[in-house]
Amino acid sequence: MNSTTKPQHIGIVGCSAEGAALCYQTICAEGAKHLGPHAHPEVSMHTPSLSDYMVHIYRDDWQGVGDVMLASAHKLAKAGVDFLICPDNTIHQAFAYVQERSPLPWLHIAEVVAEEAAQRGYRRIGITGTRWLTNSEVYPEKLSARGLQYLRPADAERDEINRIIMDELVYGVFKPEAIAYFQQVMARMKSEGCDAVVLGCTEIPLIMSDANSPLPTLDSTRLLARAALQRATQGIAAAA
Repeated sequence: MNSTTKPQHIGIVGCSAEGAALCYQTICAEGAKHLGPHAHPEVSMHTPSLSDYMVHIYRDDWQGVGDVMLASAHKLAKAGVDFLICPDNTIHQAFAYVQERSPLPWLHIAEVVAEEAAQRGYRRIGITGTRWLTNSEVYPEKLSARGLQYLRPADAERDEINRIIMDELVYGVFKPEAIAYFQQVMARMKSEGCDAVVLGCTEIPLIMSDANSPLPTLDSTRLLARAALQRATQGIAAAA
């Protein structure tokens, strides 16, 4: 590691444990690519109870969601972090309530994914995630800003994907039937002209990847982690 330049301290605003853990693990495991053997930036994470978020989400109270995010942001600011990420796609619907009041800058997960999609030359992106996420403009807004088309799941698909995420994946339950259902949805998206699919819930990469998806995947969890690493280590040369 460069002895004169210290990587930035990454703050993770956690929501659901499985997705936050995968993001954290990715930062720590892939830090060596930027900084040398066994090295990674300092990382701090704050995670309130998932129920603290869900009580607001079930009421469609996104300002309330934003308040919970901001509470984490202020605690992480006191811990000395330099910037923030949130490895949860759904609660990015509250980003407008967070950004202007935040004590620190953020990376936006959908912006990171949209940038990657554009760089890879994709044109029409399938969106998967919770019902709240796929009903929202979080990804359509960021994809459209890059000139990319998108396709949401059908209503019945949104309900079943949401059930799988909320009843299984967030609890660390990974079933072959869930994989098969995601493959079915992604195959339909492919048949309707999609050339890639966003894994738009940070738990979906725990069961779906390029290895078993009918479409190339845009792994929102790992892409966000890598963007955070890039920001934290910018201008720092890896040690030999």
